[in-house]
Amino acid sequence: SQQAELRGEGRYDGVFGMWYGKGPGVDRTGDVFRHANHAGTSKHGGVLALMGDDHTCESSTSAHQSEFAMVDFMIPVLNPAGVQEILDYGLLGFAMSRYAGVWVGLKCVKDNIESTATVDGRPDRVKIVIPGNDRFQMPEGGLNVRLGDEALAKEARLHDFKRPAILAFAEANRLDDMIMSGGANARIGIVTTGKSYLDVRQALDQLGIDEVEASKMGLRLYKIAMTWPLEPKGIREFADGLETILVIEEKRSLIETQIKEQLFGMADRPTVLGKKDENEQWLFPAKGALDPNDIAITVGERLIAAECATEELRARVNQLKQIRGNRPTHADIQSRIPYFCAGCPHNTSTKVPEGARAYAGIGCHYMAQWMDRATEGFTHMGGEGVNWIGEAPFSTRDHVFQNLGDGTYIHSGSLAVRAAVADGTNITFKLLYNDAVAMTGGQSLDGGMTTGQIAQQMLAEGVKKVVIGTDEPEKYRDRFDKPRGVPVVHRRDLDTTQRELAKIPGVTALIYDQTCAAEKRRRRKRGQFPDPDRRVFINPAVCEGCGDCGVKSNCVAILPKETELGRKRQIDQSACNKDFSCLEGFCPSFITVHGAKPKKGGDLSRTAGIAEMLGSLPEPALPDLDEKSRAVVVTGVGGTGVVTISAGRGQAAHIAGRGFGAIDMTGLAQKG
Repeated sequence: SQQAELRGEGRYDGVFGMWYGKGPGVDRTGDVFRHANHAGTSKHGGVLALMGDDHTCESSTSAHQSEFAMVDFMIPVLNPAGVQEILDYGLLGFAMSRYAGVWVGLKCVKDNIESTATVDGRPDRVKIVIPGNDRFQMPEGGLNVRLGDEALAKEARLHDFKRPAILAFAEANRLDDMIMSGGANARIGIVTTGKSYLDVRQALDQLGIDEVEASKMGLRLYKIAMTWPLEPKGIREFADGLETILVIEEKRSLIETQIKEQLFGMADRPTVLGKKDENEQWLFPAKGALDPNDIAITVGERLIAAECATEELRARVNQLKQIRGNRPTHADIQSRIPYFCAGCPHNTSTKVPEGARAYAGIGCHYMAQWMDRATEGFTHMGGEGVNWIGEAPFSTRDHVFQNLGDGTYIHSGSLAVRAAVADGTNITFKLLYNDAVAMTGGQSLDGGMTTGQIAQQMLAEGVKKVVIGTDEPEKYRDRFDKPRGVPVVHRRDLDTTQRELAKIPGVTALIYDQTCAAEKRRRRKRGQFPDPDRRVFINPAVCEGCGDCGVKSNCVAILPKETELGRKRQIDQSACNKDFSCLEGFCPSFITVHGAKPKKGGDLSRTAGIAEMLGSLPEPALPDLDEKSRAVVVTGVGGTGVVTISAGRGQAAHIAGRGFGAIDMTGLAQKG
């Protein structure tokens, strides 16, 4: 997009580009980043690279920190604190990109990206300052993308001119900010950035330190916007006169090492501490995430040691230590394991024959590892099955199954199939075609590839045999895209089919076709998907509570029902997505009701006790919102309206002209 106008064929003056991806995507795109950044950006365009970093590995298979990859590509990194700064830094990033002719990275941690906030969207909020000649002399020909550039000329321009231009832009626009000056006798300074800045502000609030108290104690606070390359003039001004600098940043030390490098050789330079203290003990650990309580204790102890703490601050530090001492450990907390939705196709598709073994992959089916599915071990996205290429020559096992999502197959997993074919590995890929990239929100598959097209592609790659398994074999009767000779089997024949495929030497594939249950539910509400006019119930008088229905279906819509005769089973009609796999047990207690509709709410008088209960509730006391802000925790499990309640409160606050902020802790599974 940055090259469109180079030959006089551009439809527009310039194009703004935006790349986005999680940490694994940053890793995969490295070669692209390096080439693109060396080439440069349009003088009327610019490119941002949004790096989704999951510091606590809540919805990933490894924790990531992407800044160091950007440093390797010499792409500057902006680290916003909160939703407002994502917008502000985004505009500044585009301006920097076109001025210096580089891509600009924007760090997007979960705490910001999964947040909702009231923001200032005025077009003139961000004022862009182009550096004058006193700060940077633009070389002849400028710094933007051009034709006919040689590789070494690109590299030289990046080092000799683009990096200085980046720093000049940062200085001219005052990206970094002195939040608290610390008064005339400042001795201790804190440097922080992004999400950690918000943690530090909360920590100082817990210590009772505002700007006035900070000035009395001699405490400075400096907020970094561009974490690489670090703008040196502002850091030197901040460090002047200080005895100690605490660098508070999550994960590995990016800012700390640059500060030490920039202050090295300065007369009376301060001691710089970050990840570790003077005795090589962890101060602000590189693992996991930083906690405001722990930050408050560490900062408070440093202020006490420097003899600039009040008695009130000492008391607060002791109080925070007591809170930390009473904090429950991970072993004390009963965690709720994410699970497949009711009617999820993976409930059936991830089963393997007795004695077989399967590998997990990236996608919702990753959760099969926590179930009785003989599935353990995984690799990176697109590497599904390649781990067996390395293991197979040294294993006594002849064959494994490899689960592979349809979105992953289209993204990169097809290369893993090709590698396995080239190696002649004995493996059966179970391509789980659920018609949606379900784990990240139910997006449609890129390119809209069908099961028939995938089967054609696999056969063309050299896969020995391909079988399609489905809960609806009848829909393949008139499918023109399915290759001849590819059999279609019902899901109840899955075990037999897998055993047959395992006996065939080389690479085989089972394409399991069943629509994602969450997507079925959404589409049915919109009238875009067939909705069978029948429902399943369990007669408690017949049910013996054996639980075989749950074993057969692995479905969370089957609930325990306590009776005088012991625990039995019932179907949660609000959760059921009409998968009907629970009927495979041939249990006499199951009843299918045709043409019936569940009773809907509306007339509360028909529901015993609810009208009286609602009428007896007291009117809520309305808080004085002008007095102070209010915080609310909305708890529950996925699919029960927790996020909706939060969004509703936010919209109400917005209509009333109030500020609002929220973060959705959604976890791994969509529901449950």
